[in-house]
Amino acid sequence: MNRIRTGLPTRLAARVAFVGLVTLIAGVLSGCSAGQIAQTAVQEPAVNGNRATINNVALRDIRIQATQSNDFIPPGRTVELVLVAVNQSPDVADRLVGVSSDIGAVTLSGDARLPAGGMLFVGRPEGPNVAPGPLNSNNAVKATVSLVKPISNGLTYNFTFTFEKAGQANVSVPISAGLAPPQA
Repeated sequence: MNRIRTGLPTRLAARVAFVGLVTLIAGVLSGCSAGQIAQTAVQEPAVNGNRATINNVALRDIRIQATQSNDFIPPGRTVELVLVAVNQSPDVADRLVGVSSDIGAVTLSGDARLPAGGMLFVGRPEGPNVAPGPLNSNNAVKATVSLVKPISNGLTYNFTFTFEKAGQANVSVPISAGLAPPQA
């Protein structure tokens, strides 16, 4: 009687293949997100305006603040430009030299110096009047735009911001109606 045991090596090979397959699947699944950037790592801030960075100066929440009651805001009106400039340099102060736009002349009034490590508030946004950071490292100016062209919500308008040391940047600026309820 000759007994041949052919089932044992086949079962062993099947088990080894199964373990290998499970190891392979686990490796593939655990490596699926390796090297990927999480969606939350590149989220933009939830603010109304645009943003830009010019060397050490970060411009944040840049917007035209105006309430539109018709199809457009007509030429001849004056609207406010609102933004916050943050000097990211710990030891070099800067100054906002000028702002220009093709929709009208921009007039700055006030102390446009941007202290080292400080902030420059341009315009006065609606809402809580709270200035973050130490008061002695912040300045405020008012910026008004005398419109020569009609502007409308939903569009952006080109502005050029020029700083004494940081240089200049072109930014597309949207309109924000502010917090006031619409009038009927």
